[in-house]
Amino acid sequence: MASITSLRTAAPRGTAIASASTGGQLLSGDALSLSGVTRAFGALRAVDDVTLNVAAGQKYAILGSNGAGKTTLFNAITGDFPPTAGSIHFFGEDITTLPPHERIRKGLRRTYQSSLLFRDLTVRDNLFLAVRGVANGRFSFLRARANHASTVATKDLLERARLTHIADERVANLAHGQQRQLEIGMALAGAPRLILFDEPAAGLSPAERRELVALLTSLPPHMSFVLIEHDLDIALRVVERVTVMHNGRVLRTGSPDEIENDAQVQAIYMGSKH
Repeated sequence: MASITSLRTAAPRGTAIASASTGGQLLSGDALSLSGVTRAFGALRAVDDVTLNVAAGQKYAILGSNGAGKTTLFNAITGDFPPTAGSIHFFGEDITTLPPHERIRKGLRRTYQSSLLFRDLTVRDNLFLAVRGVANGRFSFLRARANHASTVATKDLLERARLTHIADERVANLAHGQQRQLEIGMALAGAPRLILFDEPAAGLSPAERRELVALLTSLPPHMSFVLIEHDLDIALRVVERVTVMHNGRVLRTGSPDEIENDAQVQAIYMGSKH
């Protein structure tokens, strides 16, 4: 009998395989799969029949003007506002009705447009709390020692988020771009399988944007992310696949080059200069 590994290798991307060794749970080549996802608020359909697939390890962008439904789609994926129709699968498992904390435990993370940081604590303390928040024994009141796993993981996050040089700085004293870096570092806590980045470049200076690009391109190749971003120069540089939304629906999906050169996308989102 073929092994699970060989079956996964042989199966085309996006297929799902059931196995007795996983209790019948589906194994999928996609990290995230949305099928007909809709989110209505009364008569308003903020997200309307969205279907897309993000492969494991893929870097993905969702573009669109204000009101296109991008953030509402993120809210549906994370469970903050569950879809009113359609389904969401995370690595082959149906998470459509799971509460947000269960999705986090399965390896789904998110950053927000507005910073959600502990401003009176240091950078190191913020990262430590993020590590403890997704760890076993997170409610322990015992102070972690230098060789404790959470302390070691915090040091690793400082390096990965490129924040070691300001580890003991209060968050309230950080520049806006450094706070964005810290948010990404916190999202990396606990070995996430997929991260949703909600406009990470908003309000950044040119130098901070270069730092953001360096950080995003340094993420591990096995880690998937989905990026909402108004800065097309950043979005198209750091992803492999793009979906453009308009009025809550999918307008186009393609490679960065295909999206950049699409006449309708240019007319609606990029302006005549493109």
